[in-house]
Amino acid sequence: MKKFLAVFLVLMMFVALMPTAAFADGIRLFNGKIEIAEPLEHAAKAYEEATGKHVEVESLGGGVDLQATLKQYYQAGNMPEIFVFEGAPDLANWTGMVVDMSDQPWAADTDAGFVDESGALVGFPYTTEAIGLAYNKSILEKAGVDPASITGPESMKAAFEAIDAKKDELGITAVIGYCANATELYWSTGQHLFGQYLDAGLDRDDTTYFDLLMEGKLDQDRFTAFAEMVDLFNQYSDPALLVSGNYDLQVSGFAAGKYAFVTQGSWIGSSLTNQYKDQYAAAGNFECGYVPYCFIEGIDTILTNAPSHWAVYKDGNVAEAEEFLNWLAGPDGQQIMVQEAGCVSPFKSCTVVANDPFAAPVSEYAAAGKTSSWHWMGQPSNLAQDVTGAIFQDFAMGLEDVQSFTEAMTDVIADFFK
Repeated sequence: MKKFLAVFLVLMMFVALMPTAAFADGIRLFNGKIEIAEPLEHAAKAYEEATGKHVEVESLGGGVDLQATLKQYYQAGNMPEIFVFEGAPDLANWTGMVVDMSDQPWAADTDAGFVDESGALVGFPYTTEAIGLAYNKSILEKAGVDPASITGPESMKAAFEAIDAKKDELGITAVIGYCANATELYWSTGQHLFGQYLDAGLDRDDTTYFDLLMEGKLDQDRFTAFAEMVDLFNQYSDPALLVSGNYDLQVSGFAAGKYAFVTQGSWIGSSLTNQYKDQYAAAGNFECGYVPYCFIEGIDTILTNAPSHWAVYKDGNVAEAEEFLNWLAGPDGQQIMVQEAGCVSPFKSCTVVANDPFAAPVSEYAAAGKTSSWHWMGQPSNLAQDVTGAIFQDFAMGLEDVQSFTEAMTDVIADFFK
């Protein structure tokens, strides 16, 4: 009996390490955006119905270390055919292991693919996203605040004060839904919000402050102005959300009309119309918009980019993976990705209009040329998780003021890049 159990356990361990996509005419996709998990699974099902070929979608997110998970899969011989990566630091983990997709039909239809240092097109762009200070248009109108009037730190503060003064009348919990939980949302503070310091108001190819960061330095004047804006968020956020909250509470609270502003990007649009559609409907299906994170007077851009890309593993089922990506970039795939997932299509031929509360404002900024890039994607992948996220949390907890927050961030970044 003991011998039988030993053999059984060995067999079970062997099965657990076997590639889960090891089936005929099938592939596995490792998705890092949990917000689009359901529509992406629908796309996979539609693809299977059209072609007879199966796509297994595995979605992880919400603070999970995606690259660590992928490394475990690799060590177990269980790599997915298609997997997500964020920028050059993540891609460096897979040097020589990904496919150059320059010859694929979708490649000529977009400018948003990821090109590595060798000039190879190795990243498929599944969406374009934007990061700005999102607002509930209905609440601002009722409070008498014109979003176009928010052009700098003084007007932002005045808007916050005006809304806060009418908080009970408006029936809201707080002016802004901002969360600095370093465990749950280090990526929101240490990447997306910190990215405003790096890029807000700059031309898309301007790397001035990113280059300085990679030298272990901060521009003191610019960062101090940024810190004063974050301090405003600390003061006017929902106290129950600020440090102990999480992503779901933040987004569902905004969907339910509890906050006039929220510090999340355009990807939450699909959550409002799908996951939190009941709360959103009860709040009146309000229109959404963006104002820039204008911590310096005159900053007039929001940050847009492909948030991450999908690579094809060269030792997997390459042909099937490439076939699926081409289908996804085509009209049937884009219908689902745009309409259901709320993605802003990166493909020029796409004519599908997103049924998403953030689609129009993002398109308006893009059409006006008022966008900056996401250079934070080039920072070391553990900078936010291991270093800067914790400083944002300390600031939110009241352990730092503007000056000491700036000093602490300056010191930890200098130490990190030594």
